[in-house]
Amino acid sequence: MSNDKELESRRQFLKIAGGTVAAAAMIGALPRTARAADLPHVSPDDPTAKALGYVEDANTTKDAKRKAGDACANCQFYSGGASGYGPCQLFPGKSVNAKGWCVSHSKKA
Repeated sequence: MSNDKELESRRQFLKIAGGTVAAAAMIGALPRTARAADLPHVSPDDPTAKALGYVEDANTTKDAKRKAGDACANCQFYSGGASGYGPCQLFPGKSVNAKGWCVSHSKKA
C-alpha cells in the first residue's frame, strides 16, 4: 500500500516540476524589448554618428546632400514618433532625435 502512495506522490512531484521547468523556459525565451525612452541618445561624438554626419538638428548641417525637409522623422530607418527621440536601425541600441539628420537619410515610402 505504501508503495502506491509513494509512486503517486512521485508522479505528482514530477508533473509539478516539469511544468515549472517548462514555464521558466518560456519566460526566459520571451524577447525583451527596450522602449525608446530607455535607449541612450546618440552622441554627436559617437564614431558611427561622425561617420554618418549625424546632427541633432537637421537645420544645422552644412552637408550638401541634405534636401529641405529631410529629417530622421521621415527616414525609413527611423521608427520613433514625429517628435522627441526614437530608435534608428543605423544606431542599434540607441535613439536619435526626430529632428536630426545623417547622410544615410532615405525618405519613407
